[in-house]
Amino acid sequence: MIDFEEELKKFHPSPEVEEVEDIIHAHDASDLIDVLLSMMETEQGEHY
Repeated sequence: MIDFEEELKKFHPSPEVEEVEDIIHAHDASDLIDVLLSMMETEQGEHY
């Protein structure tokens, strides 16, 4: 039987995953709503 507690003690996250997380959090990426609102502002000349 697998000892999950022992396996969790051995677990170390991949350095690449942590690097990608840092990059994602460091950049202010627009989501779909931001893009749509920007398009609407450009089209209508209004701010939402």
